[in-house]
Amino acid sequence: MSTAKAEPLSEQGPKIEDILQQMERVLASADFHLPERGRKFFRFVVTETLEGRSQYLKAFTIANEIFGRQNSFDAQNDPVVRIEAGRIRRGLERYYLVAGQSDAIVITIPKGGYVPRFEYARGSHSAGQSEHTGHIDLLPSSNGRGRQKLSMAALLIGALVTMSVAGFYVMATPDIFTLHDSPAGSSGPMVVVDMFQTDDPDGREFDIAQGLRDEVIGQLATFNDLVVVVDPSKANYKGTAGYSLQASVQRDGDKLRSILRLVRRSDAAVVWANNYDADLRVRSILQIQADIGQQIAIAVAQPYGAVFLSDNDNAARPDVNAAADAYDCTSAYYSYRRAMNLQSHTAARECLQRATLRSPKSARSWALLSLIYLDAMRFRYKLGMVPEAATMELATDAAERATSIAPNDTRALQATMLVSFFNNDTDKALKAGAAAYAQNSNDAEVAGEYGLRLAMSGKWQSGCELISRALNQGAGPKGYYEVGMALCAFTRGDLQAAELWSRMCDLEYNPMHRLVLLSILGAEGKSAEATKERDWLNVNAPEMMKNIRREVSLRLQRKEDQDRFLGGLRGSGIAVESASAEMISSN
Repeated sequence: MSTAKAEPLSEQGPKIEDILQQMERVLASADFHLPERGRKFFRFVVTETLEGRSQYLKAFTIANEIFGRQNSFDAQNDPVVRIEAGRIRRGLERYYLVAGQSDAIVITIPKGGYVPRFEYARGSHSAGQSEHTGHIDLLPSSNGRGRQKLSMAALLIGALVTMSVAGFYVMATPDIFTLHDSPAGSSGPMVVVDMFQTDDPDGREFDIAQGLRDEVIGQLATFNDLVVVVDPSKANYKGTAGYSLQASVQRDGDKLRSILRLVRRSDAAVVWANNYDADLRVRSILQIQADIGQQIAIAVAQPYGAVFLSDNDNAARPDVNAAADAYDCTSAYYSYRRAMNLQSHTAARECLQRATLRSPKSARSWALLSLIYLDAMRFRYKLGMVPEAATMELATDAAERATSIAPNDTRALQATMLVSFFNNDTDKALKAGAAAYAQNSNDAEVAGEYGLRLAMSGKWQSGCELISRALNQGAGPKGYYEVGMALCAFTRGDLQAAELWSRMCDLEYNPMHRLVLLSILGAEGKSAEATKERDWLNVNAPEMMKNIRREVSLRLQRKEDQDRFLGGLRGSGIAVESASAEMISSN
């Protein structure tokens, strides 16, 4: 790009050449944590704006230029550009709070668009500073909306709320905190993050250890199902499960080892432990801390992580539910998802119903109750249930209650996504899914469920990437996402991989999984094996076999995907009725 016309963007604004230098300074910084694709995105929007083409910075343009999407790209339903833009915003916030505090020029990408804004930082002696008001004069955007003012204090507060640099969390937040607003009326397990130990208490190793601790705190705080405690003396364990996260950091030359364990306070049992090794010659310390912090948070705090799995002894039993609180019912819900039978479903549902009566402001209880109601419909053949006529109404109402209490709660958004999807409101489902994933991309359950909704609505590439990521992060139940991977392979025509994924999943988990395998076998022409699966389904899920088209259309939104799936079933010897014939038979 030519910079011969290095003139200011406004009378008092930074010059183009200065903005370009600042862009390169940001990109070169070790504190600007973005993959190559995000860096390319950032450079593209800055240079396009400086060249006077900001009006063309739309999701469609960026998707084509940066992500290689085709002309059929649908920005409404494919969130790849929005998600990456969110990462860039967080990366810029981290940079200016860590390495760029004294930089004269601040580059931001305001929410609601992709056009960057260039301004002088407060305290700079450059033109554009409002000395008397204590505000920053922001440059006019290219769409002519004019000059706006933003308090630097507000900018820093917003950055502190959203970033995951725990060193700043410790300075800017209380000793007991979560990143998001806690859902009203919620309770959850308490994780006390002890000081990380080292053999070099006065040297560089100590700094690395405490930097890692800060990163872990920040990553854990993105999970609003638990309470993160920085100062053990402030911990109040009354009425909640308590855990202590302990660690030691050892350095041998360029090798770094972090040893972690999670200890349950009630009996001092070690419920999880792991080692993380890194090479300081390959990656910077900050990158290592960020990566390890994320891995620890996922292993400990996600719905099927160490904290929740450690409560297996408190499985959903009717005798413990009478006096159960919101957290007990959360444990009951995940116990049900692991057992996946009628008894555990009933126990979890009754527990959550009582919890919402006792604590009507608990967003988590309403969200999980919504999912329990929904499961009575979508997993009815596995559970052996006949859902009531009002089941979907109950699920929808509970999801709405959850989001009205805590609009940004990941579990409430997850419930809204799933209920909307099965109510055939795909746009609302994908918007809620994108919002949930943006709130906490470390939550493997959210990533996996969102990936499934994207894939089954026809966004197979984006969806399958998220499903794969969720599996790698330990999302559960594992078989639920493995059958998703089978559908991904089946859709792209890789029948061998599709069969392998399908046979890996727990075929007893859900008769729908067997139906997926049956369609794959039919497409492969494996008639003998298909006959075996078909006979099993006719015996164990006769009602589903009478309503195949309806069950498929509930899950696969596009007609071409439905036709591909039903074609495989026909190849297995099943005479699938036409849509009109099945509608008549069900009335």
